Amino acid sequence: MFRFLRAGALHRSTRLFSTIEERLGSALFAFALLFVGAHSVLAHEFKAGDIEIEHPWSRATPAGAKVAGGYFTIVNKGSAPDRLLSISSDISGKAELHEMGVKDGVMTMRPVSGGLDIPAGGKITLGPGAYHVMFMDLKQPPKEGQMFAATLTFEKTGTVTVEFAVQAIGSAPPLEDND
Repeated sequence: MFRFLRAGALHRSTRLFSTIEERLGSALFAFALLFVGAHSVLAHEFKAGDIEIEHPWSRATPAGAKVAGGYFTIVNKGSAPDRLLSISSDISGKAELHEMGVKDGVMTMRPVSGGLDIPAGGKITLGPGAYHVMFMDLKQPPKEGQMFAATLTFEKTGTVTVEFAVQAIGSAPPLEDND
């Protein structure tokens, strides 16, 4: 009788562990799908010729804001340099390349004249506190979780249309922009 009870308890505990393992496996699988889906949203890139534009992003703006920033990394995989000449978007009346820096303890921001050089085999990161795009005279505010299109014009590559992912107001740069 004891052997029968022990065998019955063993069967119930095996079934219990099997159920727990199945649930845990299902939960891990669902989590993995969520992570893969989120990563693909965050890590979007666009290619044209030897130029790759990695993860264009912006921040949401408060109500009434007239400007927004745009950030991304440009990678030139070619053997010749190229130059980002301009950017345009339907979200704003105009867009300009800007450079931010500190001079004599004072933060300054100024438009970049003549475009932005991308060396052969090199990369340029546009991010907060450095080179960036200023979307001015906003026609509509960028809203968190949405995307908006912009067109980048390069000297050699020509035009490339990209989609900016809009992050929360004040958010830190996405991980891939923190290298």
